[in-house]
Amino acid sequence: MITLLRIENLMLVERAELELAPGLNVVTGESGAGKSILLHGLELVLGVRPRRDCVRSGAREAWVEAAFAVPDEVLADGDEVLERARAALADQGELILARRVGDDGRTRAYLNGRLVPVSELRAVGERLIAFVAQHEHRRLAAPRAQLDLLDRYAGRDHLALRRRASELYAELRAARERLAELAASAATRAREIDLLRFELDEIEQLAPSAEEERQLRTERERLRRAGELQAAAVACASALASEDADNVGLRELAGAAEPLAAAVRGSDPELDALLERFTALAIEAQDLAGELRRYASAIESDPARLEQIESRLADYERVLRKHGGSVETALAHAEHCRRRLEELESLDESLGAAERAVADRERRFEELCAQLSARRAACAAELAAAVESELHALALPEARFVVGVGAAREPGPTGSDEVEFALAANPGMPPAALRDAASGGELARVTLALAAVAGVGSIPTVVFDEIDAGVGGHTAHAVGERLARVATQAQVLCVTHLPQVAARADAHFRVSKQVTAGRAVSHVETLADEEVVGELCRMLGADAGDRGARDHAQALRRAA
Repeated sequence: MITLLRIENLMLVERAELELAPGLNVVTGESGAGKSILLHGLELVLGVRPRRDCVRSGAREAWVEAAFAVPDEVLADGDEVLERARAALADQGELILARRVGDDGRTRAYLNGRLVPVSELRAVGERLIAFVAQHEHRRLAAPRAQLDLLDRYAGRDHLALRRRASELYAELRAARERLAELAASAATRAREIDLLRFELDEIEQLAPSAEEERQLRTERERLRRAGELQAAAVACASALASEDADNVGLRELAGAAEPLAAAVRGSDPELDALLERFTALAIEAQDLAGELRRYASAIESDPARLEQIESRLADYERVLRKHGGSVETALAHAEHCRRRLEELESLDESLGAAERAVADRERRFEELCAQLSARRAACAAELAAAVESELHALALPEARFVVGVGAAREPGPTGSDEVEFALAANPGMPPAALRDAASGGELARVTLALAAVAGVGSIPTVVFDEIDAGVGGHTAHAVGERLARVATQAQVLCVTHLPQVAARADAHFRVSKQVTAGRAVSHVETLADEEVVGELCRMLGADAGDRGARDHAQALRRAA
């Protein structure tokens, strides 16, 4: 519900702040005082386009904000926008919708201080407030809204059945989509199977291995440079221990120095340590020279083996280039091919399972739709009679109200029915669809009658704008009684000229207009008990001091 409405510089209102109560809130005042400005302020925070020149003359911008206490379930089962609103509600404990309108007509929208698109205010506002005015007919005239009203009247068990139908419809759609996917796959299955098998065979025949690829590349390099490798090994061996009498290697040099070393060994420990290292080095040089000669003798040119390796590596490059460029990616693609082949080869079984799933959900959905249709048909006549009775009490004594239930062109989440309300406000006329038959005042009374009979659902706040226009006497009492009844289910904000309605208010706001320094300003005040009596006297057409009027006003309050 709305807990606070604050308005600044909106048309005639310089500043107004209303703390609304649960139950019935009424706004009264003389015609032209500015009551509609308050409602336009509410419309702005709900995303409605601002009226032309709505910014107060002399001001740079208008500002409207409304604070809402909202049960969490009101925003449940929604999209991303509503989920963000739920998060803000959980974080701050309330929702604050605000709108800024510049004198150039540009607007900005805010939700709990965060700048948002106007569409986001609209999406959230639809869950918070329902407007009922003489000229606001779109909501009630919508077939979906009429279906919702009938279902709400049918009761909790019926609504639970509808929710189950919605869930089953979603399952049916998903099953049909799966079947369509499988059917499309079946059409191209043979071509895809051939391609997958070709690619898999190609990779399996190669049987790639990262270790083999590395070894092949190493061996290829050795065979390609066999002569160079052999020459380098021989040269290094000769440098260590020459087999040529004309050349002197490291081993020969060591042998020549050995007599000199033997002559002084044992004379100085420091030199002895160095001589030991010298001897070890000479031995290592001899061993290394032998290893180098053995390596050189083993190296040989093998053109046939080189050709074989080149061919194998060419196969590697051809296959790997097609499948990611590495052994790892090629092996991963082979695994993908195996899995996909299994899926395709089991497609017949999957198709059968998908067809059975669709058939099962169609059967169950049709059964639920039949139950919903039967319940709706049974409740339609009851709802029509109840609304008709309400309309008779609301100064439409000859009204006939019809609730038609027919087959929808296409079953959907709400079942297989469509609902249409029809009204004949005057005798001798056949009932016609509400959107075609009802005037603004008639439609507002139908809405009030429906709200009194079927409730308002999950909407926390309902706004009625002068739906009591043109009525009085007993009808005025009936309107007041039904507004009070609706106010037990939701917060109600009502602009009214009827004292019979205002007397039932839980909170009463009076709008007045004053002219100061040549400028008109609308003021909004919250009335205390004694002030309420005075305002009721004015609405009865008398002065506040009129004894008879005061008695009448107090009698109205007691009767409420």
